[in-house]
Amino acid sequence: MPGAARPVVSAGALVRLFHVSKSYLAGSWALRDVSLELEKGEFVFLTGPSGAGKTTLMRLIFAAEQPSEGQILVLGRNVSRVRPAAVAPLRRRIGVVFQDFKLLSRRTVEENVGVALDVVGVSERDKRARVFAMLKRVGLQHRRYHHPLSLSGGEQQRLAIARALVNDPEILLADEPTGNLDPELTLEIMDLIADAASRGTAVFVATHDYSLVERYGRRIVRLEDGEIVQDAPVRGAIR
Repeated sequence: MPGAARPVVSAGALVRLFHVSKSYLAGSWALRDVSLELEKGEFVFLTGPSGAGKTTLMRLIFAAEQPSEGQILVLGRNVSRVRPAAVAPLRRRIGVVFQDFKLLSRRTVEENVGVALDVVGVSERDKRARVFAMLKRVGLQHRRYHHPLSLSGGEQQRLAIARALVNDPEILLADEPTGNLDPELTLEIMDLIADAASRGTAVFVATHDYSLVERYGRRIVRLEDGEIVQDAPVRGAIR
């Protein structure tokens, strides 16, 4: 059956889900019996229609929510059982780009990106250099002293991506990271994300854009009604 998930067997996986289900209402499942793994340096596209469970799956990996059933191991920690005090240190090792961006409106563009380095104790000098380099990579260096609310939707999206990548995270979760960008900038951002995977970051990108899936030719996991219906290399797999 095409919906059968790949066996979870690798001891080196950075993310491992074992028969995970999530319910918000009795008798209704946002996710149902999801098992998968994400390896170091692996780049996986998460696809499926709206309401399929993509955002819920990412929030579970990020420990923003707890599963109703099953176990989730992230960077060797069981997030189903981790103490609240241990969640923040775990999240510092994960870059996240969610659809609502979660930017700090009272801080500048530069300060928003620098937050990810503040929490791990990077020196002020190194922080300035790394933040500027990352802003240059996403084309926002000229806006570094502006505030997020003065940016366009596409610029806010690039800012969220810069913040997620500046700390070289071990895992990157990106929910529709190019949804508000023009085609040229979309490819530039996706190349940044692909480069992160080539340097060892495990990357999970949720997208509706099948042209990206086809262009980058990476593994695809498709959700429908909260269940995995496809988990395979992309070539020859899209219908």
